[in-house]
Amino acid sequence: MIYPLPAVLVTCRDKSGRNNVFTVAWTGTVCTNPPMTYISVRPSRYSYQIIKETGEFVINLTTEELSFATDFCGVQSGRDVDKFAKCNLRLEEADEVNVSMIVDSPVNIECKVREIHEYGSHTMFVADVVAVHADEKYMNENGKFELEAAKPLAYSHGTYFGLTSPKGTFGYSIKKEGKRK
Repeated sequence: MIYPLPAVLVTCRDKSGRNNVFTVAWTGTVCTNPPMTYISVRPSRYSYQIIKETGEFVINLTTEELSFATDFCGVQSGRDVDKFAKCNLRLEEADEVNVSMIVDSPVNIECKVREIHEYGSHTMFVADVVAVHADEKYMNENGKFELEAAKPLAYSHGTYFGLTSPKGTFGYSIKKEGKRK
């Protein structure tokens, strides 16, 4: 019942050089120092074995504009379908891992697996964040990334939702009157 969650597109590449992409909603931050993240994947997924063998993946944040691709990549298997072609996803090479990133994603997080934990229906890949790419068009004049401008996508109980209306900033509840935002 811990919803909503980010719906992300995870890219990976097998040892023969074949790219794949799949949708993950079970992902998040593990640690900020050192920067670490995780994804939880069913062992039956095509990408599971790829990530287990290579130890690398990229988390590509999604947007309302990527909602069709996000759903399609979660319900089709890369064993049978070239999901990049079907969804017109443009790729570029990552800097630190041997995996492609989705150009249309506002943020790409390059990851190297640190630990693998098998827990029943899902396996958790805990990873070090080795590089982060943010689309310049979402950077404000102060160099701050404005995710709300990218219209991020979230997932809750079978439905995708847009998240475009900020309700406050960190610490706004204790700021002095007249300075709350």
